Amino acid sequence: MSRFVDDTAVTALGDGIYEAHIDQGWWIQRGPNGGYLAAIILRAILAEVADPERRPRSITLHYLRPPAVGRCEVAVVVERAGRGMSTVSARLRQDGRDCILAIAALGVDRDGAAIDDHPAPTVASPEELPSSFEASQVEVPFRGRFEVVPALGTPPFVLGDEALTGGWIRTADHDPIDEVLLVALVDAWPPAIFSRMEVPVGVPTVDLTVHFRSAPPREPGWALVRFRTTVAAEGYLEEDGEVWSADGRLIAQSRQLAVVVAPS
Repeated sequence: MSRFVDDTAVTALGDGIYEAHIDQGWWIQRGPNGGYLAAIILRAILAEVADPERRPRSITLHYLRPPAVGRCEVAVVVERAGRGMSTVSARLRQDGRDCILAIAALGVDRDGAAIDDHPAPTVASPEELPSSFEASQVEVPFRGRFEVVPALGTPPFVLGDEALTGGWIRTADHDPIDEVLLVALVDAWPPAIFSRMEVPVGVPTVDLTVHFRSAPPREPGWALVRFRTTVAAEGYLEEDGEVWSADGRLIAQSRQLAVVVAPS
């Protein structure tokens, strides 16, 4: 079993309640990475729906407070299950307090218009590029859970012309790319705003939405990601993300709102 699968595992306790364990290996600064927590929640949602025909189509998470290392529970409620779509809510709780509120839509494949006007950027393969970031990158424990190969934008903390970053990413254990891993990948890259900064700042997530597009490959491999921030104002910023499979299919889009915490 891979580290990612093990650390996002959930155990059914009955009545829509799932037990999980938050591991410190996914820590960033003041708490666990938001994408890692989203993966735990989505895994519990999928277990409760228990229908492989109903693939995740979107999930939105609001982060109330960071949980601590140790046991937590995810309470899942199927709010409505129609013929082709299920709407599900979930709460990650610890010590009797809600830490994350989430709502997800899961639906069957449908016939309809097929448009693909969102091609992957043209970049060199991971094998042709130097791996990892320069030493100026902020070191946090969870970085060791991923292999990254920068290919887009400006490195962190060198005052680039735009807040744009991206490249190739996979887990250190080369996990298959599925929807649970996708919600982790959209929050695993250093924030795009770092490309416009001289020094690190904190950017804790307020809310994160992920839209799942083409079906993920469900096999080990690299994913290509791109993240961009266009406005930071009044202590908040947005970051838009895209994830492509290695064969160039758009498999996820994300947007998050984050607080900008100035260095102390």
